[in-house]
Amino acid sequence: MGTVFSFDVRGGDPGAVQSALEEAVAGLHRADEVFSTYRDDSQISRLVRGELTVEECDPEVAEVLEMGAEAERTSEGWFSTSYEGRLDPTGIVKGWSVERAARALATVPGVIGVSLNGGGDVQLLGVPGAQRPWRVGVADPLRPGGLAAVISAAGLPELAVATSGTAERGAHIVDPRTGRSAVTDLVAVTVVAPSVTWADCWATAAFAMGSRQGLRWLESLEGVEALLITAGDEVRCTGGLASRLG
Repeated sequence: MGTVFSFDVRGGDPGAVQSALEEAVAGLHRADEVFSTYRDDSQISRLVRGELTVEECDPEVAEVLEMGAEAERTSEGWFSTSYEGRLDPTGIVKGWSVERAARALATVPGVIGVSLNGGGDVQLLGVPGAQRPWRVGVADPLRPGGLAAVISAAGLPELAVATSGTAERGAHIVDPRTGRSAVTDLVAVTVVAPSVTWADCWATAAFAMGSRQGLRWLESLEGVEALLITAGDEVRCTGGLASRLG
């Protein structure tokens, strides 16, 4: 998927955890093989060319496309699984694959906590230790090496943190209305929610909206908090974000 994945698994039998990690990594590679728009032989590429139907693809394809359609409805079209008129679900696949792998690792007997980071999008499950919550630093897009905030999962069985912005990959987020790079006053949107699949989608959609509309929309989503940073170094956040800082 063109990025780095890192795993932090606490507890469990080392042998069982190692086996589960190998399965998780194989699953991530399989997701890339199925969904990559850069591989001519991927199921998505073949689906676009009309060589396969959705029913002939792996069941995960229908699952991801259905979730993408839900994200598009919820965001009123600001999130899309199309690019230049062609099917392109890559905007949801990374978060979905991170969450799926993390939840599989959490089922290993004895595991008390899992943190899986896929290119800066993080799914947290359980705890890293007794009386210790998972904590995630949010990079400051305007001050390389600095942190804009630290998110704590204290008191929650699961939490996800996902960021969309221009600091790492430049202007890669597309405005679905124009098909061109989104031009907004934002440099980064970080979303905090239980699921990294949805956190990633909502961060992308809010970035395309811009700070004013994006913040209003994020405030309307249940269980979602967010931090928005503008190019003018203004920090805007949802009303409940303070409860997750630490």
